[in-house]
Amino acid sequence: MTSSLLTPRGRTRRCSSGGRAVAGSTDPTRILDWRHPRVTALLGRVAAPEDPAGTSDPAHRTAALRQAHRRIVAEVRPVYSVRDERPVSEVLRLGRGSCSQRLAVLEAAARASGVATRVRGLLVDGAFWYPRFPRLHRIVPDQVLLAWPEFRLEGLSPADRPTAPWLTVSELFGNLDELSEGHGGGFTNTGAETLFEALSRTAIDWDGATVCPADSVACDLSAHVLADLGHFGSRDELFARHGQTLCAMARLLAEPVLGRRSAGV
Repeated sequence: MTSSLLTPRGRTRRCSSGGRAVAGSTDPTRILDWRHPRVTALLGRVAAPEDPAGTSDPAHRTAALRQAHRRIVAEVRPVYSVRDERPVSEVLRLGRGSCSQRLAVLEAAARASGVATRVRGLLVDGAFWYPRFPRLHRIVPDQVLLAWPEFRLEGLSPADRPTAPWLTVSELFGNLDELSEGHGGGFTNTGAETLFEALSRTAIDWDGATVCPADSVACDLSAHVLADLGHFGSRDELFARHGQTLCAMARLLAEPVLGRRSAGV
Protein backbone atom coordinates (compact mmCIF):
# COMPACT_ATOMS: atom_id res chain seq x y z
CA MET A 1 0.00 0.00 0.00
CA THR A 2 1.40 3.38 -1.01
CA SER A 3 0.81 6.51 1.03
CA SER A 4 -0.67 9.92 0.19
CA LEU A 5 0.21 11.37 3.61
CA LEU A 6 3.61 12.69 2.53
CA THR A 7 2.55 14.29 -0.74
CA PRO A 8 1.67 17.97 -1.31
CA ARG A 9 -1.84 19.06 -0.34
CA GLY A 10 -4.19 21.22 -2.37
CA ARG A 11 -2.75 20.52 -5.82
CA THR A 12 -4.72 19.25 -8.79
CA ARG A 13 -2.39 17.34 -11.07
CA ARG A 14 -3.76 17.09 -14.58
CA CYS A 15 -2.44 17.96 -18.03
CA SER A 16 -1.83 21.71 -18.12
CA SER A 17 -0.13 22.24 -21.50
CA GLY A 18 -3.41 21.91 -23.37
CA GLY A 19 -1.72 20.48 -26.42
CA ARG A 20 0.22 23.71 -26.99
CA ALA A 21 3.69 23.57 -28.46
CA VAL A 22 6.42 23.99 -25.84
CA ALA A 23 9.59 25.35 -27.38
CA GLY A 24 12.03 24.59 -24.59
CA SER A 25 15.13 26.72 -24.09
CA THR A 26 18.88 26.85 -23.65
CA ASP A 27 18.57 29.46 -20.87
CA PRO A 28 19.95 28.70 -17.40
CA THR A 29 17.38 28.27 -14.64
CA ARG A 30 17.65 27.98 -10.89
CA ILE A 31 17.90 24.19 -11.21
CA LEU A 32 19.72 24.07 -14.55
CA ASP A 33 22.44 26.55 -13.55
CA TRP A 34 24.75 25.52 -16.37
CA ARG A 35 26.87 28.67 -16.20
CA HIS A 36 28.24 27.56 -12.84
CA PRO A 37 31.95 26.60 -12.92
CA ARG A 38 31.18 23.05 -11.74
CA VAL A 39 28.99 22.44 -14.77
CA THR A 40 31.61 23.97 -17.05
CA ALA A 41 34.24 21.71 -15.49
CA LEU A 42 32.05 18.66 -16.05
CA LEU A 43 31.69 19.52 -19.73
CA GLY A 44 35.45 19.86 -19.94
CA ARG A 45 35.74 16.23 -18.83
CA VAL A 46 33.25 14.96 -21.40
CA ALA A 47 35.10 13.31 -24.26
CA ALA A 48 32.75 14.66 -26.91
CA PRO A 49 33.35 13.39 -30.46
CA GLU A 50 35.04 15.81 -32.81
CA ASP A 51 32.96 17.65 -35.37
CA PRO A 52 35.58 18.89 -37.84
CA ALA A 53 32.99 20.28 -40.23
CA GLY A 54 31.42 22.31 -37.45
CA THR A 55 27.96 21.24 -38.57
CA SER A 56 26.66 20.07 -35.19
CA ASP A 57 24.38 17.62 -36.96
CA PRO A 58 21.97 15.45 -34.93
CA ALA A 59 24.30 12.44 -34.94
CA HIS A 60 27.13 14.51 -33.48
CA ARG A 61 24.87 16.17 -30.91
CA THR A 62 23.44 12.80 -29.88
CA ALA A 63 26.91 11.30 -29.52
CA ALA A 64 27.95 14.23 -27.29
CA LEU A 65 24.87 13.75 -25.09
CA ARG A 66 25.67 10.05 -24.76
CA GLN A 67 29.18 10.89 -23.62
CA ALA A 68 27.78 13.35 -21.08
CA HIS A 69 25.44 10.64 -19.79
CA ARG A 70 28.36 8.25 -19.32
CA ARG A 71 30.38 10.91 -17.49
CA ILE A 72 27.48 11.60 -15.13
CA VAL A 73 27.13 7.86 -14.43
CA ALA A 74 30.83 7.78 -13.54
CA GLU A 75 30.91 10.92 -11.40
CA VAL A 76 27.52 11.23 -9.67
CA ARG A 77 26.72 8.40 -7.26
CA PRO A 78 23.07 7.25 -7.35
CA VAL A 79 21.14 7.92 -4.14
CA TYR A 80 17.49 8.38 -3.17
CA SER A 81 17.56 12.14 -2.71
CA VAL A 82 14.07 13.71 -2.55
CA ARG A 83 15.20 17.28 -3.36
CA ASP A 84 14.13 17.55 -7.01
CA GLU A 85 14.68 21.31 -6.93
CA ARG A 86 18.39 21.02 -6.01
CA PRO A 87 20.55 23.02 -8.48
CA VAL A 88 22.78 20.99 -10.77
CA SER A 89 25.90 22.71 -9.43
CA GLU A 90 25.04 21.48 -5.91
CA VAL A 91 24.46 17.92 -7.17
CA LEU A 92 27.93 18.01 -8.72
CA ARG A 93 29.45 19.41 -5.51
CA LEU A 94 27.95 16.56 -3.49
CA GLY A 95 28.91 13.97 -6.09
CA ARG A 96 25.62 12.15 -5.58
CA GLY A 97 22.07 12.48 -6.83
CA SER A 98 18.77 10.82 -7.55
CA CYS A 99 17.75 9.78 -11.06
CA SER A 100 15.80 13.04 -11.32
CA GLN A 101 18.81 15.09 -10.26
CA ARG A 102 21.15 13.28 -12.64
CA LEU A 103 18.69 13.82 -15.49
CA ALA A 104 18.83 17.51 -14.59
CA VAL A 105 22.64 17.40 -14.87
CA LEU A 106 22.26 15.94 -18.36
CA GLU A 107 19.80 18.69 -19.30
CA ALA A 108 22.19 21.34 -18.02
CA ALA A 109 25.02 19.85 -20.08
CA ALA A 110 22.79 19.92 -23.15
CA ARG A 111 21.78 23.56 -22.63
CA ALA A 112 25.39 24.55 -22.04
CA SER A 113 26.30 23.07 -25.43
CA GLY A 114 23.49 24.91 -27.23
CA VAL A 115 20.84 22.16 -27.27
CA ALA A 116 17.41 23.34 -26.12
CA THR A 117 15.61 21.11 -23.63
CA ARG A 118 12.15 20.72 -22.19
CA VAL A 119 10.53 18.14 -19.92
CA ARG A 120 7.43 16.00 -20.00
CA GLY A 121 5.69 15.67 -16.66
CA LEU A 122 4.64 12.13 -15.76
CA LEU A 123 2.85 10.96 -12.64
CA VAL A 124 4.13 7.46 -11.96
CA ASP A 125 2.51 4.97 -9.59
CA GLY A 126 4.53 4.79 -6.38
CA ALA A 127 4.24 1.00 -6.48
CA PHE A 128 6.78 1.10 -9.32
CA TRP A 129 9.39 1.81 -6.60
CA TYR A 130 8.30 -1.02 -4.28
CA PRO A 131 11.30 -3.20 -5.25
CA ARG A 132 13.60 -0.43 -3.98
CA PHE A 133 11.91 -0.30 -0.58
CA PRO A 134 10.73 -3.86 0.15
CA ARG A 135 10.04 -3.18 3.85
CA LEU A 136 8.84 0.40 3.57
CA HIS A 137 5.87 0.19 1.23
CA ARG A 138 3.68 2.21 3.57
CA ILE A 139 5.83 5.32 3.30
CA VAL A 140 6.32 5.18 -0.47
CA PRO A 141 4.31 8.08 -1.94
CA ASP A 142 1.33 7.02 -4.01
CA GLN A 143 2.39 9.28 -6.87
CA VAL A 144 5.91 10.11 -8.02
CA LEU A 145 6.32 13.21 -10.20
CA LEU A 146 8.86 12.51 -12.94
CA ALA A 147 10.43 15.20 -15.16
CA TRP A 148 11.37 13.32 -18.34
CA PRO A 149 13.76 15.33 -20.55
CA GLU A 150 13.62 15.95 -24.29
CA PHE A 151 16.32 17.53 -26.45
CA ARG A 152 15.70 19.64 -29.55
CA LEU A 153 17.95 18.43 -32.38
CA GLU A 154 17.38 20.27 -35.64
CA GLY A 155 17.68 17.97 -38.63
CA LEU A 156 16.53 14.90 -36.74
CA SER A 157 14.73 12.61 -39.16
CA PRO A 158 11.03 11.92 -38.43
CA ALA A 159 11.54 8.55 -40.09
CA ASP A 160 13.96 7.57 -37.33
CA ARG A 161 12.39 9.49 -34.45
CA PRO A 162 8.61 10.14 -34.66
CA THR A 163 8.93 12.92 -32.09
CA ALA A 164 11.46 14.89 -34.24
CA PRO A 165 12.87 17.47 -33.81
CA TRP A 166 12.61 16.42 -30.17
CA LEU A 167 14.70 13.48 -29.00
CA THR A 168 13.38 11.99 -25.77
CA VAL A 169 15.92 10.80 -23.26
CA SER A 170 14.35 7.34 -23.64
CA GLU A 171 15.78 7.23 -27.17
CA LEU A 172 19.16 8.81 -26.50
CA PHE A 173 20.90 5.49 -27.11
CA GLY A 174 18.68 4.29 -29.97
CA ASN A 175 15.04 4.09 -30.89
CA LEU A 176 12.76 2.10 -28.62
CA ASP A 177 12.46 -0.85 -30.98
CA GLU A 178 16.25 -1.19 -31.22
CA LEU A 179 16.69 -0.92 -27.48
CA SER A 180 13.91 -3.40 -26.75
CA GLU A 181 15.72 -6.03 -28.79
CA GLY A 182 18.91 -5.75 -26.75
CA HIS A 183 20.13 -8.43 -24.37
CA GLY A 184 19.34 -8.32 -20.69
CA GLY A 185 15.63 -7.50 -20.83
CA GLY A 186 13.78 -4.40 -19.75
CA PHE A 187 14.02 -2.31 -16.61
CA THR A 188 12.73 -4.01 -13.46
CA ASN A 189 13.64 -1.30 -10.90
CA THR A 190 15.50 -3.90 -8.87
CA GLY A 191 19.16 -4.55 -8.18
CA ALA A 192 22.04 -2.16 -8.72
CA GLU A 193 20.83 -0.62 -11.97
CA THR A 194 18.83 2.61 -11.67
CA LEU A 195 16.54 4.23 -14.20
CA PHE A 196 19.27 6.65 -15.25
CA GLU A 197 21.78 3.88 -16.03
CA ALA A 198 19.16 1.72 -17.75
CA LEU A 199 18.67 4.35 -20.46
CA SER A 200 21.89 3.24 -22.15
CA ARG A 201 20.89 -0.39 -22.65
CA THR A 202 17.12 -0.88 -22.78
CA ALA A 203 13.86 0.76 -23.79
CA ILE A 204 12.25 2.95 -21.14
CA ASP A 205 8.82 3.14 -22.70
CA TRP A 206 6.20 5.20 -20.86
CA ASP A 207 3.72 5.14 -23.78
CA GLY A 208 3.29 1.45 -24.56
CA ALA A 209 4.92 1.83 -27.96
CA THR A 210 7.18 -1.21 -27.78
CA VAL A 211 7.42 -4.71 -26.35
CA CYS A 212 10.54 -6.60 -25.34
CA PRO A 213 11.06 -10.14 -26.71
CA ALA A 214 8.65 -12.72 -25.29
CA ASP A 215 11.37 -14.40 -23.22
CA SER A 216 12.40 -11.12 -21.59
CA VAL A 217 11.16 -8.61 -19.05
CA ALA A 218 8.70 -6.14 -20.58
CA CYS A 219 10.04 -2.77 -21.73
CA ASP A 220 6.55 -1.26 -21.70
CA LEU A 221 6.23 0.77 -18.48
CA SER A 222 3.02 2.56 -19.50
CA ALA A 223 0.92 0.68 -16.95
CA HIS A 224 2.78 2.56 -14.22
CA VAL A 225 1.82 6.00 -15.61
CA LEU A 226 -1.12 7.53 -13.73
CA ALA A 227 -1.24 10.78 -15.72
CA ASP A 228 0.60 12.63 -18.47
CA LEU A 229 0.88 16.26 -17.38
CA GLY A 230 2.17 17.49 -20.73
CA HIS A 231 5.30 19.42 -21.65
CA PHE A 232 7.01 22.24 -19.78
CA GLY A 233 9.76 24.60 -20.84
CA SER A 234 11.89 23.45 -17.89
CA ARG A 235 11.71 21.25 -14.84
CA ASP A 236 11.55 24.47 -12.81
CA GLU A 237 8.21 25.24 -14.48
CA LEU A 238 6.93 21.71 -13.90
CA PHE A 239 7.72 21.76 -10.18
CA ALA A 240 6.36 25.30 -9.80
CA ARG A 241 3.05 24.17 -11.28
CA HIS A 242 2.72 20.69 -9.74
CA GLY A 243 5.00 20.67 -6.71
CA GLN A 244 7.49 17.92 -5.98
CA THR A 245 6.77 14.32 -5.12
CA LEU A 246 6.93 14.89 -1.35
CA CYS A 247 5.65 17.82 0.66
CA ALA A 248 8.20 20.26 2.13
CA MET A 249 8.15 18.75 5.64
CA ALA A 250 8.58 15.21 4.31
CA ARG A 251 11.53 16.34 2.18
CA LEU A 252 13.10 18.04 5.18
CA LEU A 253 12.86 14.90 7.30
CA ALA A 254 13.71 12.34 4.63
CA GLU A 255 16.60 14.03 2.82
CA PRO A 256 19.29 13.55 5.52
CA VAL A 257 18.73 9.78 5.35
CA LEU A 258 17.61 9.05 1.80
CA GLY A 259 19.93 11.64 0.29
CA ARG A 260 22.89 9.48 1.32
CA ARG A 261 21.38 6.04 0.85
CA SER A 262 22.92 4.41 -2.20
CA ALA A 263 20.49 3.44 -4.97
CA GLY A 264 23.10 1.28 -6.63
CA VAL A 265 23.08 -1.64 -4.20
